[in-house]
Amino acid sequence: MVTVPLTVHGAQLLRDELQRLKQVDRPAVITSISEARAQGDLSENAEYESAKERQSFIEGRIAELESKLAAAQIIDPSTLQADGRVVFGATVSLEEIETSEKVKYQIVGEDEADLKLNKISVGSPLARALIGKAAGDVAEFRAPRGDREYEILEVKYV
Repeated sequence: MVTVPLTVHGAQLLRDELQRLKQVDRPAVITSISEARAQGDLSENAEYESAKERQSFIEGRIAELESKLAAAQIIDPSTLQADGRVVFGATVSLEEIETSEKVKYQIVGEDEADLKLNKISVGSPLARALIGKAAGDVAEFRAPRGDREYEILEVKYV
């Protein structure tokens, strides 16, 4: 079985979404289907078709979340002992060599990634280049805008 790496926070977000889907969205769509059925002829009932599509989406998402949580390897970054190396869950301060722009990213699971929150997926080109390196090392990778180089300034496990 393939494991899905998640931070503690990421696993909680998935659990929260699963709970909302099961306790709020699923009952609401069942009610919508019942109301649409009461309107009569289902062959030309747009509300019924829409509700059925929504139900299909919700059931698919529930199955996907349950599968991911069952296969999850939950990692608490604050308990990591990686000797200053970049690993899953680490927060890394970087400086782009060419522009001297400083950035900070946390390496998280695919479902947690959100660039607006400075969280990058462990499968991203930058994260793959950073894994295993330590402060002072240079990470080189190919980005859509060309080759990039970042110097690692600091690695934290928070």
